[in-house]
Amino acid sequence: MQLLTPALGLILWTLLAFGIVFFLLKKFAWPAIMSGLDTREKTIADSLATAEKIKLEMAQMKNDNEAILISAREERATMLKEAKETKDKMISEAKNEAKLQAGKIIADAQAAINQQKMAALTDLKNQIGKLVIETSEKVLRKELSNKAEQENYIKTLATEVKLN
Repeated sequence: MQLLTPALGLILWTLLAFGIVFFLLKKFAWPAIMSGLDTREKTIADSLATAEKIKLEMAQMKNDNEAILISAREERATMLKEAKETKDKMISEAKNEAKLQAGKIIADAQAAINQQKMAALTDLKNQIGKLVIETSEKVLRKELSNKAEQENYIKTLATEVKLN
């Protein structure tokens, strides 16, 4: 039971030791602890302020990035539109050029056909003329093989010429 009820001297020496330790701690350790806590509190406050500042900068950068993306999308759309217009223009020019070339080829072919047609008609007329002359010559030879018939035919022609 003696452990549960300490003696008066023990209490006094314990209080004196506690007071000395408390005085030493208050004099030397407490200011260092408080300055460490103040420094840590200031560092934490600065870190929070820096984090808030970085958060605002990140939000600004995010907005800037979104604006850049929108601008890039618009530029891409413009470039695609211009490329499509250029493609359509090139296709229409190629079609027009092809039409002109086809028209020229057709016109040249028509001219060649007409020229060959005229040459064929001229050749045909010449051949028909030769046939007519040959046939007439044969008919006249047969009819004029006789001298009396020949004189009679000449008189008939002379009369017709005079009448005309």
